[in-house]
Amino acid sequence: MTSGRIRRRSPVLTLAMLAFLVYFLLPLFWLVVASTKTTGDLFGSFGLWFADDFSLPENLRRLFTEQDAVYGRWLLNTAIYALVSAGGAALLAALGGYGFAKFPFRGNKALFGMVLGAIMVPSTALAIPTYLIFAQVGLVNTPWAIILPSLVNPFGLYLMRVYAQEAVPDSLLEAARIDGAGEFRIFRQVVLRLLAPGFVTVLLFTLVATWNNYFLPLIMLNNPSLYPVTVGLANWAASASAGGGAAGDVLPLVVTGSLLSIIPLVAAFLMLQRYWQNGLAAGSVKQ
Repeated sequence: MTSGRIRRRSPVLTLAMLAFLVYFLLPLFWLVVASTKTTGDLFGSFGLWFADDFSLPENLRRLFTEQDAVYGRWLLNTAIYALVSAGGAALLAALGGYGFAKFPFRGNKALFGMVLGAIMVPSTALAIPTYLIFAQVGLVNTPWAIILPSLVNPFGLYLMRVYAQEAVPDSLLEAARIDGAGEFRIFRQVVLRLLAPGFVTVLLFTLVATWNNYFLPLIMLNNPSLYPVTVGLANWAASASAGGGAAGDVLPLVVTGSLLSIIPLVAAFLMLQRYWQNGLAAGSVKQ
C-alpha cells in the first residue's frame, strides 16, 4: 500500500521538481542570453533567446577595458573580501563550536542561547551601528570594514557546535591529552580534520554571503577602487538608468559582469558539494 501511494504521487512530485528547476534556472538562462546582446537587442529582441548579433566577445572586451579596467579591480576586491572573510569565519566558528560542545563551563547554555538569538537578527539591522563603531576607530572606507563584520557568523557557530558534539568522540580527545598533546595541537591535528565537512559548509555559506553582500559595502565604502562587484555594477546600472546615450550603453556590461561574477560561486559549490552536503546533514542530528 505504501509503495502504491509513492508510485501514485511520483508524477506530481516530478512535475513539482521540474517546476522548481525551471524557476531557479530561468534567471540564469536569461543572464547567459542577455550577456550576448547589445543595448538595442536587450530591448528589441525576445528576452529568452539569442539575437542575430552575437556580442558576447565585444561585451567582454569592453567590460575589462571600461573606466581603466575597473571591473577587474572590483572582481579582485570581491575575491579578497570573500576568501578572507570565509576562511576567518569558518575558523572562528570551528573554534567556538568545538568549545561550546566539548568544554562545559558556567553559562555555556546561556551564551549559546544568545548565539541562537543572534541568528534571528538581520544583518541589515546591524549595518548602521557597525558603521558608527567603525567610524570611531577609523576603519571606514578600508577593506577591514567589509572583512571584520563578515567574520561573525552565528549560524556557522551553531552548525559547528552541533557537528562537533556528534563528530568528535570524547575518548579520542582524552587519548590525545594522555599522550601529552596540548589543546590547540589537538584542535589543529585531530579536531579540525573531523570537522572538515562542517568547516567547508560554513566556509561556503560565508563565501556566498560576502560575495553577494551589497548593503554593507554600500555604506562602508566611498572609494570606487575598493568597491566589490555588487556595488560597482549597481553604480553602472544606476548611471545607465539615469542617463541615455553613452551611459545607457553600459547596460550590456552590467549584465555580462553579473554573469562573470557568479561563475566562481558555481565552481566553488561544484568542487566542494560533497563536503557541504555532509555538513548540512549535521543539523538534523539530535543533540
